[in-house]
Amino acid sequence: MNNQEIVSIIIPVFNESEGIDNLFKEINEYHLKRKFEFEIIFVNDGSIDNTAELISNHKSLPYNCRLINFSKNFGAHAAVRAGFLHAVGGFITSLPADLQISFDTIEKLHLNALSGYDIVFGVREENEIGLIENIFSRLYALMMQKYVNKNFPFKGLETLLFNRKVLNIFNENIESNSSVFLQALSISFNNKFIEINKINRKIGKSKWSVSSKIKLLIDSFVAFSYAPIRFVSFIGILFFMIGIFWTIYIVSRKLIYNDIASGWPMLTSILLIGFGITNIGLGIIAEYLWRTLDASRKRPVFIIDEVIDLKNDN
Repeated sequence: MNNQEIVSIIIPVFNESEGIDNLFKEINEYHLKRKFEFEIIFVNDGSIDNTAELISNHKSLPYNCRLINFSKNFGAHAAVRAGFLHAVGGFITSLPADLQISFDTIEKLHLNALSGYDIVFGVREENEIGLIENIFSRLYALMMQKYVNKNFPFKGLETLLFNRKVLNIFNENIESNSSVFLQALSISFNNKFIEINKINRKIGKSKWSVSSKIKLLIDSFVAFSYAPIRFVSFIGILFFMIGIFWTIYIVSRKLIYNDIASGWPMLTSILLIGFGITNIGLGIIAEYLWRTLDASRKRPVFIIDEVIDLKNDN
């Protein structure tokens, strides 16, 4: 079969031992009724449980399936990028191991891509997540639209499917501390946004922790926007103006009413404003310096330990 007709589905996994058997059950069931040919690429992102063993036990599969083992945990986006390098299909997408995005959704993305789109983005149709996560998601989307990319959907991106033209760009520009979604948006080829239904997780716990969300927020701004630097400039000007007005107020009140003690009001304002600006500025500048250092080292975004073929070649 022509590889251009195959959809490469990348599934990053990290400590997903509870759901591996159910995941293979879903894949095998869809293979029997499939409406497109696919290959499965598992990327084990340094799991410390028996996830890799459970996957490798499923051998002699009737479809192309490989397992890529990392030497350690590098993160979900790095795992997806490793899958990109090993994808042979004409179209490429990713699937969460918890099956919150179904094969039917991939089928919908694929049909839209066949109509001539280079990238098809999946946008959440209904937002039934918790209040805190919902607030974070909406704020993140608003900030992305304002400072990074105006085309970022308000409901947020859940997945994407693209052709090999886009894949070549991803593989030529493997970015560390970056977002696959935002990099795809920045490519600006012929793309389309479609609504998809995200299914509630049935097995296991989400690995999308608070720290992961904070890192995503920082990576999104530092990697794709100059907004943090401009923010430092804005804060500096704002506090400088506040400092000027505060100084005028203190001096005037001292001269007119003489009811303010000498020394400490001015000293306090200078310390608060000065240290505030300094700390904010140093924190953001340090982010850019660290990423510049990280890029200059040219360390690999991920390290592959081994690749295991699980297909039945008989």
